[in-house]
Amino acid sequence: MTKVKTIGISTGGGDCPGLNAVIRAAVKSAVLKHNWKVIGIQDGFDGLIWPEKSRELQLKDVSGILPRGGTILGTTNRGDPFHYKMPDGSVQDISDKIVANVKKLGIDALIVIGGDGTQKIAFELQKLGINVVGVPKTIDNDLSATEVTFGFDTALHTVTDAVDKIHTTAESHHRIMVVEVMGRDAGWIALESGIAGGAHVILIPEIKFTIANICKFVEQRETSGKRFTIVVVAEGISMPEDLDVYHGKERRANARSGSAGNLIGDAIGHITKREVRVTVLGHIQRGGSPSPFDRILSTRFGVAAVDLISTGDFGRMVCLINSSVESCDISDAVGQIKLVDPKGDMVHTARSTGVSFGDK
Repeated sequence: MTKVKTIGISTGGGDCPGLNAVIRAAVKSAVLKHNWKVIGIQDGFDGLIWPEKSRELQLKDVSGILPRGGTILGTTNRGDPFHYKMPDGSVQDISDKIVANVKKLGIDALIVIGGDGTQKIAFELQKLGINVVGVPKTIDNDLSATEVTFGFDTALHTVTDAVDKIHTTAESHHRIMVVEVMGRDAGWIALESGIAGGAHVILIPEIKFTIANICKFVEQRETSGKRFTIVVVAEGISMPEDLDVYHGKERRANARSGSAGNLIGDAIGHITKREVRVTVLGHIQRGGSPSPFDRILSTRFGVAAVDLISTGDFGRMVCLINSSVESCDISDAVGQIKLVDPKGDMVHTARSTGVSFGDK
C-alpha cells in the first residue's frame, strides 16, 4: 500500500455551496488525524498544469470557511487535460504534464471534488497511475451513484425562496409568472422547488409537454377563479413541437440556458393574450452560504475521502446510500446521469396536488 505523506485537493466544474466545507473537513482530518501535508490545487486541474499556482493548506487556511459559498481553491469547467484548449486554439492531450506535476509536487493521492465531467477526468487520471479519490458535487443532483449531492439542498432553498416571493407578486397582479431554473438535463431542481414553492405548472426534461396543454390548464384555472399561474421551467427541457415562432424567436429542439423560460413565456402569452413575466434565476442558484444539510453532508464526504486514502482504496468516490456515507468505483459513478422518474413518487405527489406537467 502506498505510504501517504502528502495529498492534494482540487475542485472542478461549476461552483456550489459546500465545496469549502469539504476542503475544510479533508484538511482537518488529514492534518489532525494523519499528520499529512495537504496541497490545494488552484482552479481545477489547471493547478496541476501550472503547479506554481498550487499551495499548501494548513489549519489556519480553512478556519472560518465552513459557511462560505464557492471554493477557496477556485474552479473551472474548461480545464480537461485530455482535451485542453491551447492559446493557439488547438486542442491537445496534456495529461502527461498532469502526471509529471503530481510527482513534482510530491502528491501521493488526490481528492477530486466535482460532478460527472470532473469525475470522468479523475477516472482517466487514475488509469495513468495517479491515486485518486472522488467526491461528488453538483447542484443538479444528477449523479446516479449517490442519493444526493451537496449543493442541491442549498440551491433548492434558493429557488423555493424565489418562487415564494414571485407567488405574492403573481397573485397581486393576476399574472402568469415563469421561473427558469438550472439542472442541465435533469429536472430535480424544477420538480422539488416547484412542489415546495406551490407552483402550478412544472416543466422538466423527462416529461414531454405541449404549449396547448399549458394554456388549457391556465384557462381552467381562470375559469375556476384563479387569476394567476406560476410555471417553473427546467433549463434543459426539449422544446415542444407546437412552439412556433413568437416575436422573432425561432423554435429550438433544445433551448440554451436562459432562453427556455423566455421562449415558453412568449408562447403562453401569445396564445392566452395574458400578461406574462419571466424570471431566470441563473447563477444565483450556485451562490450563498450552504444549508445545514449541505454543510453536514460536505463534512462527512471530506472525512470519508481522507479515510479512503488512509486505507488505500483509490479509484473510488464517496457517496450517500441509505443515508450512510459509502463508496463506489468512480467508473460506476460516471456516464449515466440520474433523471426524474416520470412515474415515480415525486411526480405522483405533484400530480395528486393539482400540478400540471403540460403533458395532458
